[in-house]
Amino acid sequence: MAHSDGTVSITVNGEHKRVADGLTLAALAIELGLVPEKIAVERNMEVVPRSTLADVMVEDGDDLEIVHFVGGGDHEADTWTVAGQTFTSRLIVGTGKYKDFAQNAAAVEASGAEIVTVAVRRVNVLDRNAPMLTDFIDPKKITYLPNTAGCFDAESAIRTLRLAREAGGWELVKLEVLGEAKTLYPDMVETLRATEILANEGFKPMVYCVDDPIATKRLENAGAVAIMPLGAPIGSGLGIQNRVTIRLIVEGAGVPVLVDAGVGTASDAAVAMELGCDGVLMNTAIAEAKNPLMMAAAMKAAVESGRLAYRAGRMGQRRYADPSSPLAGLI
Repeated sequence: MAHSDGTVSITVNGEHKRVADGLTLAALAIELGLVPEKIAVERNMEVVPRSTLADVMVEDGDDLEIVHFVGGGDHEADTWTVAGQTFTSRLIVGTGKYKDFAQNAAAVEASGAEIVTVAVRRVNVLDRNAPMLTDFIDPKKITYLPNTAGCFDAESAIRTLRLAREAGGWELVKLEVLGEAKTLYPDMVETLRATEILANEGFKPMVYCVDDPIATKRLENAGAVAIMPLGAPIGSGLGIQNRVTIRLIVEGAGVPVLVDAGVGTASDAAVAMELGCDGVLMNTAIAEAKNPLMMAAAMKAAVESGRLAYRAGRMGQRRYADPSSPLAGLI
């Protein structure tokens, strides 16, 4: 019998709960974050056939045991989502500086990346025999992320992305507005202005920015769907120079955070992931390696191991030694 508030009292795996009256066992499973097709339910000491979970109603006083079976070697997918699109790989790679498109495509495959950044530029429309990136990296299999590389003011970046949307229908884009050519640091005033305008026009901008938690929060409030602070200057390979601010950005962000620029080797990528970033974007670190394909594979492993370490939770740091084996009772 339902309570006056329209709920029933049940016990699920030893824990007392109140749930809405009228739920089926399948609906209860979904409410608990489970997939009905992947569970076994025992109700009041009797197993309920899985085929009937959508028909059997939960009743007041039910004692339920729910078991979630996971196949051998099957781990919960550690995916991430940006602007409604979900990805498994947390490594994004660029498409510049490779010796040719074939090498670029091979590096993308070795990296396991599901997203590549592409600069929106004028092309030679008169030479129809010239190779095109799409001939080597299939946009039906790999997500293209148009970016505004080389733009030094909001107007040029906005124009570039409007053309990109017209050409390919892209709304998920990477916005970068540079301040000057020597450091390639972002101009945050122009970046913020462009973000607001693009978001109002229906774009979903992933935004390259400085590693400043105040600036990144303003970008998020302006409509950025992802924050992409630099680890170090573009193409420098210096690695993450300020772990503190990256960590602060991660802690304060309500959208994905990806380190963009400055990665030089695999350990840099691992550090970014250990700080809690959702992903890493790189180009030069792979393209200018002596063996780009090998480096792409190394970056894939580094991103995965760094993410796993972050999820595992590292041990606390101590000022003094703490022996693994007890010292008491030694001869």
